[in-house]
Amino acid sequence: MTTRFPPGRLAEVVAYFFKLGITAFGGPVAHIAMMHAEVVKRRKWLDDQRFLDLLGATQLIPGPNSTEMAIHLGFLRAGWPGLIVGGICFILPAVLIVMALAWAYVRFGSLPEVSSALYGIKPVIIAIILQAVWNLGQKAVKGPLTAVAGLATLVLYFLGVNELALLLAGGLTVMIGENLRRFGKGGSTGSLMLLAASGPSALVAAPFSLTMLFLIFLKIGAVLYGSGYVLLALLRADFVVRLGWLTDRQLLDAIAIGQVTPGPVFTTATFIGFLLGGMPGALLATVGIFLPSFLFVAVTFPLVPRLRNSALAGGFLDGVNAASLGLMAAVTWQLGRASFVDLPTIATGLVSAVLLIRFKVNSTWLVLGGAMIGLLNMFLR
Repeated sequence: MTTRFPPGRLAEVVAYFFKLGITAFGGPVAHIAMMHAEVVKRRKWLDDQRFLDLLGATQLIPGPNSTEMAIHLGFLRAGWPGLIVGGICFILPAVLIVMALAWAYVRFGSLPEVSSALYGIKPVIIAIILQAVWNLGQKAVKGPLTAVAGLATLVLYFLGVNELALLLAGGLTVMIGENLRRFGKGGSTGSLMLLAASGPSALVAAPFSLTMLFLIFLKIGAVLYGSGYVLLALLRADFVVRLGWLTDRQLLDAIAIGQVTPGPVFTTATFIGFLLGGMPGALLATVGIFLPSFLFVAVTFPLVPRLRNSALAGGFLDGVNAASLGLMAAVTWQLGRASFVDLPTIATGLVSAVLLIRFKVNSTWLVLGGAMIGLLNMFLR
C-alpha cells in the first residue's frame, strides 16, 4: 500500500481509539456497536457495507473481534501507522488498568476484603458467560451439522481431548459437510470429530518460564475463534490442567478483572502474566496474545471482499464457532462448580442472570454489585 494519508488522520485514530479504550465497557458486541455509531454514523470514515465487510473478516480470522475491528479501521483511516496505533491505543488503557489491579491483587489478594469481593463476583461472571453461551448459541447452531459439532466438542472435552484439536476438527467437519451437501454428494458429519478423539491430551508438569508464557499466549492469540469467553477453555487447559501454574480460583479472578475493566477481555492475559512473572510476564503475555491479531489483519485486509464470499471459509468458521460454543459450555460447568458454593452465591448468580437476560443490565454494574454483595456477606458474618 502506497496511498498517502493526510497527517491529521493518524491523530484522529490515536485520539478516538484511546478514548474508546477508556470507555469501552460491555464486551466486544458493545465495542463494535460503539465503533459503528462513531466512525460510520458520526465521522463517516466508511459506509455500512464496508463496515460489515470488515466485521465479517474479523469473524474469519482468530483473535478478539473488537480489537481486530479497531486495527482494521485504523488501517482504513491512516494506513500502516493507523493499523499499529489504532490497535495499541484501543488496548493500552485496559492493559495499564489491569496491571495496576494485578499489582494490588498480588500485594493485597490475601486480605479478607479482597477475597470476599471476589466471592461475590465469581457467580456473576458465571451468569455473564452463560448468557454469552446462550446468545452465541442462537447464531452458532445453524442446523444439525453445527449442532452435532458443538455437542461432540462438549462430550470429547470431558473425555480429555485437546481443545485445539476439537476446534480444528469442528471447523473441518462442518466445512466439508456443508460443501459436500451443497454439491449433493452427502457424507458423514462426524468422522473428523472422531479423529480428534484419537488421543486425550496428557498432563504435563513444567517449571515456569517467561519464554513458555509468551509462546502459550502467542498460540492462543493465533488460534482462538469466537467470543473472548472461549479464552476460558484455552487458559484453563494450559495453565490449570496441563502446567498447574494457576488454580481455578485464580483463573476466575483473572476473568473477573478482565470483565470489570474497559477494552478487550483478552487483557486477562496481562493479569495472568503479572501473577506468574511480574511486570515482564505481564508485558510478554500481552504482546503474545495480541500480536497475531495485528499480523492477521495486515494479511487479510486486501482479501476481505473474497473472504466474505468464500463457501469454504464460511463453512470452516461455522464449525469452529460451534466447537467454540461446546468448549465454553464445558468450562462454564467446571468453573460453576467452584463458584456456586452456598446459598448466597447461588442467589447472586440467579439474580444476575435475570438482570442480564430480562432487564439487559450492563455486565460491569453486575460485577460491581457482586463485589458489594461479597463484602456485605463478610460484614454480616
